[in-house]
Amino acid sequence: MFVHCLGAAAGGGFPQWNCACDGCRRGRAKPEAATTHAGIAVSGDGEQWFLLNATPDVHHQIAADSALHPGPEIRKTPVAGVLLTDAEFDHTIGLLMLREESSLTVYGTYPVLEALTLWFPIRDLLSDYADLTWSVVEAGKPLDLDDRVRVTPFMTGAKAPRYVGTSQLRGPSSEWEVGYRLEDRKTGGIVVYAPTLPRWDEKFAEQVASADCVFLDGTFWTDDEMSRQGAGSRTGRSMGHMPVGGEDGSAGALAALPAKRKIYTHINNTNPILDEDSAERRRLTDLGIEIGRAGLEVEV
Repeated sequence: MFVHCLGAAAGGGFPQWNCACDGCRRGRAKPEAATTHAGIAVSGDGEQWFLLNATPDVHHQIAADSALHPGPEIRKTPVAGVLLTDAEFDHTIGLLMLREESSLTVYGTYPVLEALTLWFPIRDLLSDYADLTWSVVEAGKPLDLDDRVRVTPFMTGAKAPRYVGTSQLRGPSSEWEVGYRLEDRKTGGIVVYAPTLPRWDEKFAEQVASADCVFLDGTFWTDDEMSRQGAGSRTGRSMGHMPVGGEDGSAGALAALPAKRKIYTHINNTNPILDEDSAERRRLTDLGIEIGRAGLEVEV
């Protein structure tokens, strides 16, 4: 199974267009440090690919990865589908960019697809522009994407996007945020992708215990990072993201896993781990943890 990292930034990208925090200033001064929004592409054979989330940068991400380039026929693309981890804008806006008469399958939980019908009505907007199939996935129920890759969604959180009026939901409303456990049925290799994680509990520990590679929520270094930098008032946990650092952070648990590759993704522009020279970055490097970036490739 092949996994390509397409980007690693949280909502807003890095640098963020309206932000002058220290990190964004450094990012503008050093353009090679910039990164597009978090997402990966996965394939069992290197020919047919599935995107995990469709970011606002998806057209640039596809252009930057030769494995995702169209051809040989003029309108033939190796991108066969998109698996959504949630209904947030930074993970779904890219569906609008994939509209050019594409034939794709979009996978998401019931509340996610409902949100894209009622509140952010992408499904109706795209109906005349692309041949999209919308497929409901359920936590704990495996799905075969192709002859090799089996994917199993699992719950990570239950936070609905702010644009959703949850009082008007018509169906099950708990499965708002999922991660995906990707398994190569021939090699037995396992990759876990979890860009949002409010807590490292026993259920999540079970998902990553036998993984060969883990892409994990690295949004904030500290819970109060936004307020400390004057970039906002909300805490990381209130937004559904446990911190990376500190005694109750995810870094220690991630470092202790037997996985060969441990990679942080969905990193906010305020997080010092985006700075290669920061003490926080050095700490993760010492723990054997990588920072996601476009062009990073994993094979299991």
